Amino acid sequence: MKFAALSVSIAALVTLTACGGGSMSIGPPPPQQQELNASIAMNGATNGLFNVAMSTSFQPAEWDFQFFQNVPAATTPLSNLQPHHIRLQGISQGVPQGSAGTSSTNWDFTVLDAITQPVLGVGDHSPEFQIAKAPPFIYVNNDSSNSFSDLTFQPFAGYAKTLVQYYNTGGFTDSSATKHVSPAWPNETVTWWGIYNEPSINNHLTATDYVTMYNAVVPAMQQADANIKFVALEMCCGSESWAQTFAQNVTLGLPVDAVATHYYSSCNQKDTDDQLFATVPGFASSVQTIYNNLSTNAALTGVPVWITENNVNADFDAGNGMSACNPGKAFVTDKRGSSAFFAAWRPYVFSQVGRAGAQALYHWDFDADAQFGELDFGSGQTQLSYWVDFWLGQMFPSGSNQELLQFTNSDNGNFEVLPVKNADGSVIVMISNHAVAFSSDNNGAGLRAKVSLDVSALGNFASASLVTIDSSTNAITGPSPSAISPSSPIALNMNGYSVAFIKLQ
Repeated sequence: MKFAALSVSIAALVTLTACGGGSMSIGPPPPQQQELNASIAMNGATNGLFNVAMSTSFQPAEWDFQFFQNVPAATTPLSNLQPHHIRLQGISQGVPQGSAGTSSTNWDFTVLDAITQPVLGVGDHSPEFQIAKAPPFIYVNNDSSNSFSDLTFQPFAGYAKTLVQYYNTGGFTDSSATKHVSPAWPNETVTWWGIYNEPSINNHLTATDYVTMYNAVVPAMQQADANIKFVALEMCCGSESWAQTFAQNVTLGLPVDAVATHYYSSCNQKDTDDQLFATVPGFASSVQTIYNNLSTNAALTGVPVWITENNVNADFDAGNGMSACNPGKAFVTDKRGSSAFFAAWRPYVFSQVGRAGAQALYHWDFDADAQFGELDFGSGQTQLSYWVDFWLGQMFPSGSNQELLQFTNSDNGNFEVLPVKNADGSVIVMISNHAVAFSSDNNGAGLRAKVSLDVSALGNFASASLVTIDSSTNAITGPSPSAISPSSPIALNMNGYSVAFIKLQ
């Protein structure tokens, strides 16, 4: 069980949802509509490239650093996700210098490296190390929840530089003559570095403060290793305007290799399914706003936007079973993070933000509970969310030059459709059924649907296969592709909240 799921994310809602809970029905609910019908037809035309890399995240800290020690086999399902630059967000005792208020001369990488070292050896062997927090002594009163003591950020820059030395350049020797070097060096190093976590809600920073931080920290880190890459901002909570302040004030010539943002649909388990699904188009609008703000600096017009945190609900147990987002209220685990709801929600998000130009989508986070985890922290067993992310990565691999196909959809309000053409002529059509049965549903079943998919405009296909993820999917074994007829129209029966992946060969 994870006890402090996020440094996040008390407010990681770019599309703001109500904080006071879901709607309540008065009187008996209306009769449930038992089944929907939808017609989807490809027209053969293409509409640009689609390129979203799937990834996942870890939060090295005292509450989860033993995950790989307890579940060493978890590196296999992690690697099978084929994750892009796995994100590492070390906080609390995962900050290796002066942890928990000890002396600034004290360095201890035990907690951080219990997660970082296994991650370095899987996937693309190229994690994104987010320097989410400075050591406690760099903040007022030795408290990492307070303001920075020095708003030139030079002490923080020195800390960040030392991290690069530890992982990339053979280590460093501390003031007690102790040598510290990453066990993986020189075979595995860290190329990607994220500069701070959600600055708009952490440590009383302003957008101008953040630019000062970036302008100080990045050159210091480059002194240690000139070849590293940088992810800026890691925004949340409606702070898209920070991208414009950043674009207009970042030092000319400093590398900005990606700009990151975070999206959650809720911070309150009482919010309804309807409320959560309604936030998703806002994620896409936010991505477009960020690109527009970055374009105010011509040098940043080609910088990709990555979504480095994404999940259904950002709330977590702040201690003694109380909600971090809703003071005075008990925390309730939001099981929509691993139920059939997620099978409809995450593909909907993936399609929407990908069309808006986001180039990476990260799950928060890999090893956790029913609200957050792709794998259960205690047992290491896969949850339904794992298989949703797995098949998104399989069907839409990053960098494969997939072309978006144009189509018509008789029910855009309930079905998200993502069709692409691969370089070999094969076609993938993803259909997410996010139709809500009752307006008051909270982790409901959704509505069953009959979908007719017309692919005749694409020509003839020799074979076809179908992968479906819904409430009947075994979360341990996952779904298996089944052969279907490629003849058009293809008839699909969707069992409530679900996603279907059709591959035409």
